[in-house]
Amino acid sequence: MMRSMVFLMCSLAALQSAVAATASDVTGLWRSADGQAIIEFKACPDAPSAICGTLVWETTADKADTSCGVHIAKLKSFDGEAWRDGWVYDPRNNKYYKGVVRTNEKGLLIRAYIGTEMLGETEQLTREASLPTAPVCKK
Repeated sequence: MMRSMVFLMCSLAALQSAVAATASDVTGLWRSADGQAIIEFKACPDAPSAICGTLVWETTADKADTSCGVHIAKLKSFDGEAWRDGWVYDPRNNKYYKGVVRTNEKGLLIRAYIGTEMLGETEQLTREASLPTAPVCKK
């Protein structure tokens, strides 16, 4: 019985470490839930220990009012589960919010909130291997 319990505990610990999030899990290209935009997350140029998200492609990239090049997020610290201590920007309503960015088995979750994280809204993004060839963001 004791041997089975030890085996079970070791197996659970190994499984947990295999799926634990890392700070670099968010880096790369992510498509918005509506499929209209792609955001690139990478180290911030002005703060390499922080993560920044920039809108690098959208279906209206060839229009004058495109949001290409807009900074969508800047989060300063990774706590082992999520990026926190920063902001996320919603270009649809031109507002900044407190934010949290984390990954799970389905993709990347951006949570925007005012006050407490419980009172927020989450958008799920899916990983993209590369940018579409057209239209091209010029910003």
